[in-house]
Amino acid sequence: MKQFFWVSTIGGSVLSLILGVSSAVAGEAPVVGDATAGAAKAVTCSACHGVNGMSLSPEWPNLAGQHHEYTQQQLGYLKSGVRVAAAMNPMAAGLSVQDMADLASYFEKQTPTGLEGDASLAQTGQKLYRSGIPSRNIPSCMGCHGPNGRGNGPAKWPQIRGQNASYVATQLSHYAENARYTSVAGQPAVDANAEIMTTIAKRLQPDEIKALAAYVQGLR
Repeated sequence: MKQFFWVSTIGGSVLSLILGVSSAVAGEAPVVGDATAGAAKAVTCSACHGVNGMSLSPEWPNLAGQHHEYTQQQLGYLKSGVRVAAAMNPMAAGLSVQDMADLASYFEKQTPTGLEGDASLAQTGQKLYRSGIPSRNIPSCMGCHGPNGRGNGPAKWPQIRGQNASYVATQLSHYAENARYTSVAGQPAVDANAEIMTTIAKRLQPDEIKALAAYVQGLR
């Protein structure tokens, strides 16, 4: 069944995301992930993302607790090369649809932990996260990611609470530069979520990105 989601004001107009959120593709039965099978498959992932999905480096994302819908989507993008990540593209290339579902199911069941955010930046980051900057058509982050950063699985809005600040800042910069995904005619070759994030990130100043990233790292 398709579901519909409403997004905050962007660029002075109200955008409605009509997302057909369905795990079935072209009428095929949805692939159900097996967390137990995913645990065995995640051994390879643990070298970077940690045994329980908590990254061993601030440059790599924490996967613990992430919505399985989002993880599956991103692994698919990485496998196809639509999402650009030099280290992950070859890792995802050999994954089957079932592998992706199993890994996503496993990581979703792990408990996220993390570091506290930089206190000198957190207050500015909190204001941006909760209120945005209306005068510059920057909406609040919590409109999609929620007040606690938990996101929305069916909508494929990721959980970002407790995510490494370095990783968050890098991804926001990549969005702003149209460097996270490959492009067609200058537009992200993915979905409306990516287009919205690209639009917002372009309006953020480097110091604002840093403040948001610090706040997100400490968000629980």
